Amino acid sequence: MRAIHYSRAVEDWPDELDALSASAEHHRLLLENDSVRVLESFIPPGETTAVHTHRWPNVQYIVRGTRIVRRNADGAVTSDGELLEESATHWSEPIPPHTVENVGDEELRVIVVELKR
Repeated sequence: MRAIHYSRAVEDWPDELDALSASAEHHRLLLENDSVRVLESFIPPGETTAVHTHRWPNVQYIVRGTRIVRRNADGAVTSDGELLEESATHWSEPIPPHTVENVGDEELRVIVVELKR
């Protein structure tokens, strides 16, 4: 399991950049309560998400892996051609505004469990 760390204030991220609002075509709500929110993220080959955030620390389970390019809100590449391997699990602190481009041949499918407390 690999940890991902970021260092921006969550309070500075506008609500409209939340993954379910800003990138609704690539995120689906599976469950939400006061403690947790579970999302499914899916990105077909050749597609790029809109700029969005993930406000809470989260566990990411890669259901279907592929190669991605991640960019920050300014468009600067922060991860170029990273391979997300199927069945891998990652821990992440809240994720600031970013996009994810699927540069692989397979659809990327990730279950994201966001811990609200």
